[in-house]
Amino acid sequence: MEKLESNETLTSDLQTLTILDPLSTKFTTLNDLCFEISSLQDLAHRGSWRSIIDKIIRARKQSLLHKPHEHLIYLCYNVLALTKLRRFGDASDELDSLDDFDSHRYRYESYPEDYPNHEKGSMVPFALRWLHAEIPIRLGKRQETLDRLYLLLEFVRVKVVKSLNLSMEQWRRREVFLINTISSHHLNNKEFSVCLKLFKELLSRDSEDPVLLSKLGYIQMQLGDIEGSKGSFNGVENLIKKRNLEGIEFKNLINRNKAMVYLVGKDYVSAVREYEECMERDPTDVVAINNKSLCLMYLRDLSDSIKVLESALERVPTYALNETLVVNLCSMYELAYVNHSDIKKTLSNWIARVSPDDFDSSSTRS
Repeated sequence: MEKLESNETLTSDLQTLTILDPLSTKFTTLNDLCFEISSLQDLAHRGSWRSIIDKIIRARKQSLLHKPHEHLIYLCYNVLALTKLRRFGDASDELDSLDDFDSHRYRYESYPEDYPNHEKGSMVPFALRWLHAEIPIRLGKRQETLDRLYLLLEFVRVKVVKSLNLSMEQWRRREVFLINTISSHHLNNKEFSVCLKLFKELLSRDSEDPVLLSKLGYIQMQLGDIEGSKGSFNGVENLIKKRNLEGIEFKNLINRNKAMVYLVGKDYVSAVREYEECMERDPTDVVAINNKSLCLMYLRDLSDSIKVLESALERVPTYALNETLVVNLCSMYELAYVNHSDIKKTLSNWIARVSPDDFDSSSTRS
């Protein structure tokens, strides 16, 4: 059974199904400042990765890019699109065309004629640095990815110290993003103690971030420290009340944390209740949708568990169409129907019409 890379899974009676991690992170934005950058951003949001590659090929052939930073931004989008399409070798080759990121070639002050307003510093997008770190693991080089991610984390932490005001906040967000990324790799290898250390270090500097504290709770759960995770989740609820955080995302965070505790205790009825509260507030909460469905299945209500996922795909396909949810739905089809191959084929045909370019069609197993 395939799972999302940044997912954390819980041991359950049915090992073939994957519980979505409500704190999984995906990198979704790139730096701006480029010729027609808005069109690339729009294509990326729509998952039109093949169109991005075609657009970049045309821009390069027609010499539409004039300033050095434009080439870097377009290269970054190209590497991202190749990665999304699982063309990891091509993405690696594109990255190999670059010099060291600290080279003078990639600094604004090296091109005073192009940047007369005295821009200074590196023009290398943070996204490109991150992709450079992530690509090796897709080629079977896990340690190289970890080494590069830790080096990038050091780079970001230096920036945090040297930056001021809004810039500092941006680098702090990147630090948290990197620690989530590194933690995901360690979680996939069941190196829970490393993850625990990473998040405790973050929380020692920012003890009032409810999302970070929730992440700590999930790691404690993976380590079997149920009481510790309950303490962290209670701390999340107290923080949200203390800071008067009224947003739906914070209310749903509390419910999902409670649901996870119920899940571990196999109190699936109570977990369903928590997930339903999330879905009432936010019908696009795919974590609640997926996990409610699994809880119903654990309660031997396979028919309703299938209906939950099918309804989500019909109502909010943009949010519900991910590989984990589809894998789980197909597994349920196999359990429920003799003619599951025909049903999965119908699902696969529908997905082919509506899915983004990077959707893994093998998740339907049809």
